[in-house]
Amino acid sequence: MMIEDLKVVLKVAEFRSITAAAHSLGMRIATASAAVKRVEQSLGGELFVRTTRQLRLSTAGEKYLPQCEQALLMLEQARQNIRADQGAIEGELRIAVSSDLGRNCLLPWVDEFMADHPGLSLRVNISDSNIDFYRDSVDMALRYGSPSDAGLYGFKICHVPTLLCATPAYLAQRGQPEHPQDLVSHNGLFYQLQDIPHDTWTFTRDDQQFKIKMSGDRMSNDGDLVRRWCVAGKGIAVKSCLDMADDLLSGRVVSVMPTYRSRTTELWLICPSRQSITPAMRLLRDHLQRKCAERLNALVEQNILPKDFLV
Repeated sequence: MMIEDLKVVLKVAEFRSITAAAHSLGMRIATASAAVKRVEQSLGGELFVRTTRQLRLSTAGEKYLPQCEQALLMLEQARQNIRADQGAIEGELRIAVSSDLGRNCLLPWVDEFMADHPGLSLRVNISDSNIDFYRDSVDMALRYGSPSDAGLYGFKICHVPTLLCATPAYLAQRGQPEHPQDLVSHNGLFYQLQDIPHDTWTFTRDDQQFKIKMSGDRMSNDGDLVRRWCVAGKGIAVKSCLDMADDLLSGRVVSVMPTYRSRTTELWLICPSRQSITPAMRLLRDHLQRKCAERLNALVEQNILPKDFLV
C-alpha cells in the first residue's frame, strides 16, 4: 500500500467526493479512483459507501481512516523533525480559529511568522463552531478555554480578561454605568453559541459577585460581528480584551466600569494528540505567546488592564 494512495483516500473522505478530491490534488479522476480501489483491495474491505449522489464513510472507514491520518501525521512529523535539525521549517499549517480572534489578531501574526519561515504554507478555518479535528481537516485550533477532551493536547498561550466595552458616543447618549445594576437600561450586544445567548453577565468586586440579565436588540453566533456592532456604537458588549485590543488602544471603544471585573479566560493552542505536534507548531506556539504578551502589555501600559494583571 503506497503512502500517496492513502493521501488520496483521506482527501476523498474530506470532500466526500472522488471528483472533488482529484481536483484538489491536481490529478485525473480515474487516477484518484484507482488509488481508492488499491487501498480497499489491500485492506480487503470498502472504506466508502457509494450512492448516486455522494460517498460516505463505511463502518470500516470510520474506524480505519482516523488511524490512517494519525499514522501519516507521525510520518510527516518525523520528516519535519529531520528537516528542523537541518535548520529548515516547512510544511502546511492547518489551523482553526474563532472569527474575531482570527481576523483581527491571528492573521497578521501568522503573516509575520510565515515571512520568517518561507517554507510554510497556511490553511485557516475561521469559525466559532466547535472543531472536529478529523472532519474539519485541521491540525490545531486556537481557542478560548482549556481543552475539555482528555484525549486532546494543548499549550496555554495566555490568560485573557474579558472587558465591558462601548464607544464614547454610545455612553454619551445612554449614560455611563457606575454599577452593574445600571446596565439594565443599556442595549446589550450578545454572542450566542449553539443557539444559547450569552446574555447573563457576571462581574466581581471586593469578593462580591453581580449577575445581570441583559436585554438587547442584536445577537449573533459570529464574535466579530458583535465586535463590529460595538465599534459602531450600537450597544455595549462583554468581549475578550485581545479581540478588542486595537479598538481599545485607538480609543474607538473604552472599558466600562473597570473596577468591576468580568471573567478571565485562557487562550489555548489545541492539537489532536501529542504525536501530531510538529516543530513548526511549536515555533508558532512560541510566536503566539510573544505576540499576545506584547498586546496585553500595551493594554496594561495604557491603564486599560490593571497593572496587577501581569503579576
